[in-house]
Amino acid sequence: MSQLSHQVSLTLGSTRPDSLFLPLLPSPAGPNSPFLRRFAKRSPHSARGDGGDWSGEQERERRSLRPSARPSSPMAVLVLVLVLAACAALAPVASAVPFIVLHGIGDQCGNDGIASFTDELGKWSGSKGYCMEIGRGSWDSWIMPLQEQANAVCNKVKEMKDLHEGYNIIGLSQGNLIGRAVIEYCDDGPPVKNFISIGGPHAGTASVPLCGSGILCILVDALIQLEIYSNYVQAHLAPSGYLKIPTDMAEYLKGCKFLPKLNNEIPSERNATYKERFSSLENLVLIMFQDDAVLIPRETAWFGYYPDGSFNPVLPPQKTKLYTEDWIGLRTLDETGRVKFVSVPGGHLRISRSDMKKYIVPYLKPSCGSLKQSARRILLD
Repeated sequence: MSQLSHQVSLTLGSTRPDSLFLPLLPSPAGPNSPFLRRFAKRSPHSARGDGGDWSGEQERERRSLRPSARPSSPMAVLVLVLVLAACAALAPVASAVPFIVLHGIGDQCGNDGIASFTDELGKWSGSKGYCMEIGRGSWDSWIMPLQEQANAVCNKVKEMKDLHEGYNIIGLSQGNLIGRAVIEYCDDGPPVKNFISIGGPHAGTASVPLCGSGILCILVDALIQLEIYSNYVQAHLAPSGYLKIPTDMAEYLKGCKFLPKLNNEIPSERNATYKERFSSLENLVLIMFQDDAVLIPRETAWFGYYPDGSFNPVLPPQKTKLYTEDWIGLRTLDETGRVKFVSVPGGHLRISRSDMKKYIVPYLKPSCGSLKQSARRILLD
């Protein structure tokens, strides 16, 4: 068995008794890797940076940036009361919305960890869950361009009758970028209700994971040592589509084929439809792992990242241009109370069953989310 196969098929130990072990990404490129050595001269700082742990300040930051509450009219209050009453009446007969799971790099739906993850969420929520496989699973998760992976998922969800009335997406690591691409790009696809992101590199990552030995890993490592933003590498190495070196922003915007488009980063190519579709979500749940050593920086799971031109400090999402200029609707979602910034203990994808029940399951159960969302907008008008 190759080292990669060993890494993605075995469960790893933990001191947390209720942990559900998901396959982890291989360790990111270390300080002595050829890839990071290429950029060492461009910044005196490490790839991780020294942004500090600002997650404890996140709630105060988020509240300070929200608009002040406005007094509601009697009619708006009446609408809210009627909506809540309707929800209470319909709750016993409401049907659960199905969900899909998009796994991370090096994983596949047939692996025990991802299969158990999908099954248990289905049992706890009463919703039907589907793990969406792309091509040849773990192999194609490495070498198929992310846009092609997203196109494959888009075609599948449009063919599934169970999803026609709407569905939820749960993304794991790289799978979150595929999920967002489906939300933003999938024309004539069924509506996505809730998007639960678990350890997603939404703002990019400053390091590509290296997977060690084995035929696949030898090929991957060879590609990483080439120019990461070259057309060849972009077409043959999926993670190159979201590698974002803050000291190489010109090359990133010019050569990176996936993330700049997904995040509406290029001023001349911004698409209002992407923002409209993403901001139509009922809820966006962003789960960050406090000890994540795979995503660089870990705050990318919340859309936090380094400022352009430097590896320091790590900016909270509300201080990034993506948020302040509302390129994809993240600020719109946040200001209407639809973003949940969640921080959980553990390393990358080491989510416990108790945290799954607390932070994921509530968004998979039957709800009156659409009615409540409409009422919330009435109150804000």
